[in-house]
Amino acid sequence: MTGPREHPWPPGKLLALDVGQARIGVATCDPLGITVRPLTVLRRGRRQEDFQRIAQLVQEEGAEAIVCGLPLNMDGSEGPQARTVRRWAGRLARALQAILGRPVPIHFWDERLTSFAAQELLAEGETQAGEDAVAAALILQSYLDAQRRGESLDYGSVLVEGPPPQPEPGRQETGQATRQASGQKADQKADQETRP
Repeated sequence: MTGPREHPWPPGKLLALDVGQARIGVATCDPLGITVRPLTVLRRGRRQEDFQRIAQLVQEEGAEAIVCGLPLNMDGSEGPQARTVRRWAGRLARALQAILGRPVPIHFWDERLTSFAAQELLAEGETQAGEDAVAAALILQSYLDAQRRGESLDYGSVLVEGPPPQPEPGRQETGQATRQASGQKADQKADQETRP
């Protein structure tokens, strides 16, 4: 499901995420990947609420895939924060398939120095968007530029294959109650975990 590999240029619009502990910056591009724009900043809540809001944006924007910033160390290695973002993105991919009824590929991209660059743009008055949304736009622009140059994309991807799980006939109510109880426990545990 995950791992370093090259992947083809995704068709259509993309959504980019700059995932932080308190906020998630979101950016998008046109279907040809020519123009990139900051979209919004989501304040983090419960994990499932965050996933619902991202699913809504995917649907509203008609996004075919997501580019998720990967917070690598300055030497290019992956530390605890990058591993946390990878786990979070895996959960997001499963949630999007369940909510939207289709898989939404998530491609990771190096986000080093994007927050610093976003702060510089804001200081220069280049944009009125929030810092996290600008950082997401810079991540997406970097990803698209690398695609155009034909650079190897080896930060990995997440793609949930197959149809979303369906409840068994005649057991829908029980299954829903079990999933709801499991979701509540998972949310409680998630709230205790350190966020990316």
